Amino acid sequence: MSRQAKILEIVQSVAKKQVTPGSDESLFDSGLLDSFALPDLVSALEVEYHVRVPDSDLNPRKFDTIERIESYLEGLL
Repeated sequence: MSRQAKILEIVQSVAKKQVTPGSDESLFDSGLLDSFALPDLVSALEVEYHVRVPDSDLNPRKFDTIERIESYLEGLL
């Protein structure tokens, strides 16, 4: 499974919706995620990829799209 596919799976799990947004579609503007879902999303990414996201990075803009999430994770791995 590609990294983007796994991230999408995590986003769908956190959102509790089986919607498939485009890789550059805003997860927040589309209503798929909101600021309350961000900590759950980050926690799931930390568990899946064995990384630690600093609190200072808990910003919706860093996790706004599947592509941004993938780029952010690449910087941590």
